Amino acid sequence: MIDALFGSKTRVKLLHLFLNNPDRAFYVREITRKIDEQINSVRRELANMLSIGIIKSENSNNRLYYEVNQDYTHYAPLRAIFANSELASEAVQAVDGNDWAKRFKALGDVRVALLSGQLVHGSTSDVDVVLAGSINKTQAKKFIKELEDDENKSLNYTVMSYEDFYYRLSIKDRFVTSIIGGKHTVLADSEQILSD
Repeated sequence: MIDALFGSKTRVKLLHLFLNNPDRAFYVREITRKIDEQINSVRRELANMLSIGIIKSENSNNRLYYEVNQDYTHYAPLRAIFANSELASEAVQAVDGNDWAKRFKALGDVRVALLSGQLVHGSTSDVDVVLAGSINKTQAKKFIKELEDDENKSLNYTVMSYEDFYYRLSIKDRFVTSIIGGKHTVLADSEQILSD
């Protein structure tokens, strides 16, 4: 139904991706993987969306990155449609082919999960993944290896107990504040401690 309203399934998936990740930029191949659509239709829709102004592009490390233009005239109403509809949660799972929730289950009780560094466009952090909770370290290593294979990058990560993370956050520990003070993506925050 929403596909008909917005013209194409690819466009709807792209809108879901960009509007549910407002502080993240993606490159074309990453987008095609995440939304599971053909590269030609993705390129065509990206060109349309660029000409309308809903997204913007930037060259970085010999890659063209795309992200939502938060200054776009209709950004707020579009975000309301795509972030609050029932379809949004389905689309986030479909869009993020990795299905984070399922992947985290294998690790144990992941209460906080953050991406930064190489995994978030514009981040200057040296740490790429932070996991906090009751986490199986062997499974965490396996998860990071899969992520490295997906991203074709060597990643720096840290695993800690939730209590340690919460304590570091409460005393404004330099390590934690350097990550959450910069560009990052929150994948899990079960206690909503990062929403302030």
